[in-house]
Amino acid sequence: MKPILRFIKAKQALLLLAIGIVAVILIYTYHFFKVFQQQEIDKMDILAKAYFQFNKSKPEDDISLLVEIIEQNNSIPMIVTNDSNQIILDQNIDYKDADKNETLLSKLKEMKGLNPPIILNISKTKNQYIYYSYSKNLTKLKYYPMALVVIFIVFLIIIYSVFNASSNSEKNKLWSGMAKETAHQIGTPLSSLLGWVEILRSENVNPDFVNEIEKDIDHLNVIANRFSKIGSKPTLEHNNPSDIIEETIQYFKVRTSKSIVFNYNKPLLSLEIMLNKDLFVWVLENLIKNAIDAMQGKGNIDIQLLDGKTEIRVMITDTGKGIPKKLHKKIFEPGFTTKERGWGLGLSLAKRIITKYHDGKIFVKQSQKHTGTSFQINIPK
Repeated sequence: MKPILRFIKAKQALLLLAIGIVAVILIYTYHFFKVFQQQEIDKMDILAKAYFQFNKSKPEDDISLLVEIIEQNNSIPMIVTNDSNQIILDQNIDYKDADKNETLLSKLKEMKGLNPPIILNISKTKNQYIYYSYSKNLTKLKYYPMALVVIFIVFLIIIYSVFNASSNSEKNKLWSGMAKETAHQIGTPLSSLLGWVEILRSENVNPDFVNEIEKDIDHLNVIANRFSKIGSKPTLEHNNPSDIIEETIQYFKVRTSKSIVFNYNKPLLSLEIMLNKDLFVWVLENLIKNAIDAMQGKGNIDIQLLDGKTEIRVMITDTGKGIPKKLHKKIFEPGFTTKERGWGLGLSLAKRIITKYHDGKIFVKQSQKHTGTSFQINIPK
C-alpha cells in the first residue's frame, strides 16, 4: 500500500502547488489590469485637457503639441458628444462593414456603462462630454484570468487522470500479486488431496463419495487456475455457452439445498462463441452464489440463454430480496458489499471479466424488493 500512499501524497502536493501558482498569477494579473486601467484613465484625462485647450485656442496660438497629444491616442476608443447627446467626434472605433451611425450609437451606449464622462466646459452655456472604453490589449488582459482558470481546470483533469491511472495500475499489480500467490499456496494441499483420493479408492470407500470429492478437487484446481490468470490476458476459444451453463448448474445442484430450484431455458440450436471457459464459469458462479444468498437458501433461479444477431444474452433471475435501484451500479465497485462477511470482489471481478476480457456488458436488468433480481450478460459473437 505504500506506493499508493506515495501517489496520493504526490497528487495532493502537485494539486496544492498548481493552485498556488494559479492564485499568484491571478493576483498579479488583476494587479497589472488595475495598473494599466489607471494608466488609460490618466491618459484620457490628459487627452481631455489637450482637447479642451484645442477648442479654446485662437488662430494665432501654437497648437502643434495639442494636436500631437490628441493624435497619439491610437488605441483607446473615444466618442465626444455635445449637450444634445449628438456625436461630434470619434476616435479608434472599428466600423468594419457595419453602419457607422449604428456602430457609434452602440459603442456610445457601451461606454456610458463603463466610465463616467469627462466633462469639458467649453463656455458658460456649452459643454462637451468625452466617453471612452478600454483598449483592445486591456480588454484581452481582463479576460486572461478566465482563460487561465479554464486552462487550470483542464490541467487538473489531466493530472487527476494520470495519477488515477498510476494508482489503479499499482492496485492492479497488488491484486494480481495476491491472486498469483493464492494460486501458488492452493497448489500444495491440492496435490496432497489427490493422493488421499487414491488412498480412499484403495480402501473400498463408496465410489460415489470419492467421485464427488474428486469433482471438488477438480473445482479447486479450476479456482487456482483462475487466480493464476489474474493480471494476464486470458485466451479466448470457441466454446458452447449452453454446455458451460449446464455444467455449472449441475455442479450447484449437488451442493445446494433441495429448496433451490434451477430452471434453464436451453436454446434449441447449438451456439459457439469466443470465450474463456474458466473465467466465464467464474462469472456464472458468482451470480448464482449471490442469488442463493439473496434467497436465503430457498427459491427459484431461472437462467435463459438468448441468441441475438450480434451477441448472446444470458439472463439469471432469482426470487430473492432484491437490490435497491440506487445500488444497481454501485454493487459492481470493488470493495462494495451488502454482506456482513463479504469482500465485495465477486461482482467487480465478474464485470472485469465480461467487459475487459470479452468486450461485453453485465448489469442489473431489473430488481424489485422481496420479488427478485435479474442480471443480464451480453457477449458479442
